[in-house]
Amino acid sequence: MIEAILEPLRYDFFLRALLASSLVGLICAVVGTYVVLKGISFIGDGISHAAFPGIVAAFILQGPYYVGAAVAAVSTALAIGFVSRRGFLRMDTAIGVLFAGTFALGVFMFSLIQGYVADLFSFLFGNVLAISPTDLVALVVLGSLVLGAVALLWKELLYATFDPLGAQASGIRVGLLEYVFLSIVALAIVVSLQAVGIILVVAMLVTPAATAQLLTSRFGSMMRIAVAIGIGSAVAGLYVSYWLDVASGATIVLTETAVFFAALTLGPSTGLLGLWRSRHAVPAEG
Repeated sequence: MIEAILEPLRYDFFLRALLASSLVGLICAVVGTYVVLKGISFIGDGISHAAFPGIVAAFILQGPYYVGAAVAAVSTALAIGFVSRRGFLRMDTAIGVLFAGTFALGVFMFSLIQGYVADLFSFLFGNVLAISPTDLVALVVLGSLVLGAVALLWKELLYATFDPLGAQASGIRVGLLEYVFLSIVALAIVVSLQAVGIILVVAMLVTPAATAQLLTSRFGSMMRIAVAIGIGSAVAGLYVSYWLDVASGATIVLTETAVFFAALTLGPSTGLLGLWRSRHAVPAEG
């Protein structure tokens, strides 16, 4: 067993993948905690698909994929906030409109490229085992920006998440903060694209935080549990994908999903633990 764990660590590509997937698990868990509490989980799917035309444009112009994806994702995130506010629409409606339009633009641009384009397909389905040293540096830079922004705006984001009206009354510019938060979510999604791809990125963003919410009602504990699940699932899923020679992104997401259903089945509020507590609770004396 020990040899099976140590053997992949002899390869540089696996070490890079291990670092990248752990960083993605950390970033998505931190940002995803706010996303789940705000009730805007659909935004991960929308912005991830919106990054596709940026990736295609970067390929056509022979520029860095992460730059193209970041520009497209952040622009779409800001557009979602603008359309939602100015059009007096629910955010999920704005996401649906822009998600469809931007992804269609990406498919249209993709259709203009002659021949088979393997690099672009890797962003659809993810392949963290193929991450290069340059990609890893870009991921670390973007990830540091995301975590730094969350740390800087920790109190404001927390206040606006639980009580937006109270935050507005206390002088916090909630509208501007929402645009900043949407940009943070967009960058977190861009960081995750190489690991799990456009199709599965919403799971990395939502599932660890949703699992943590089943286990605790305290914000700090929820984020810590989400981080542990995000990093642990990324590492475990990567090892399983290596041992079985299967898709790494899909295996990571399936690992997170398995942990979610375990928490749902055994958790203190929804599962067997809660049922056991309710049956063995001591009635209060009247």
